[in-house]
Amino acid sequence: MTRSTFEEITTDRPHKPLLEPKKRISGRNGQGRMTVRHRGGGEKRHYRRIDFRRDKWDVPARLATIEYDPNRSARVGLLHYRDGEKRYILVPNGLQVGDEVVAGSKAEARLGNALPLRNIPLGTTIHNIELVPGKGGQVVRSAGTSAQLLAKEGDHAQVRMPSGEVRRIDMRCIATVGQVGNLDHENQNIGKAGRSRHMGRRPETRGVAMTPRDHPHGGGEGKSPTGMPPKTPWGQPAMGHRTRRNKTTGRNIVRSRHRKS
Repeated sequence: MTRSTFEEITTDRPHKPLLEPKKRISGRNGQGRMTVRHRGGGEKRHYRRIDFRRDKWDVPARLATIEYDPNRSARVGLLHYRDGEKRYILVPNGLQVGDEVVAGSKAEARLGNALPLRNIPLGTTIHNIELVPGKGGQVVRSAGTSAQLLAKEGDHAQVRMPSGEVRRIDMRCIATVGQVGNLDHENQNIGKAGRSRHMGRRPETRGVAMTPRDHPHGGGEGKSPTGMPPKTPWGQPAMGHRTRRNKTTGRNIVRSRHRKS
């Protein structure tokens, strides 16, 4: 089992006014029906309100603390704005306590600053990118991820996502300069079943260990192969089958992440 060293964490006490109670839904939807299997239990958590919008423009802020957030892989930092307000943001790699950041169309394109894609130089590494102007960052938010601004054409910019996909995004959308921190997250090894249970993940049963009525892979005498391409418990293709059907946003994909190189 491996885990993070937490060397960059500067405090273990979160800012209470920015905490919210987080109810565990255990994979259920609003009707109480299970829509995600193998979820439940786990340690209690408080939600930290993160400023994904970065809409407090032209007010400098100082990074006061770097904290652990149990709800995400990235670290969060508490900003102290010059007017006294405090907000959480995702901490970019390389941003240190005491550094100053600012958001706005006139901000300099340097680490931690947030500004519209229109004002960011080509080739810049960015994260926490909006897809709809004013909605707040929706993509490139997990630990160690980053995107790159490739081109600007008309009212849209072309951004290369962490998956290799090139996507057109409205240039009014805001992004933060830099790469999301906590780069070692991908090297962690869970190591034991108990740690997964602490994270709210319940055990998964293999389909070949079930009966034919419970799973298409089930049945047979002793250990037997599936006898078919992998399927879900409901008979749908499970590996390699694309399920994305969204013409509205699909037209913004310039280069698919599935394209053979």
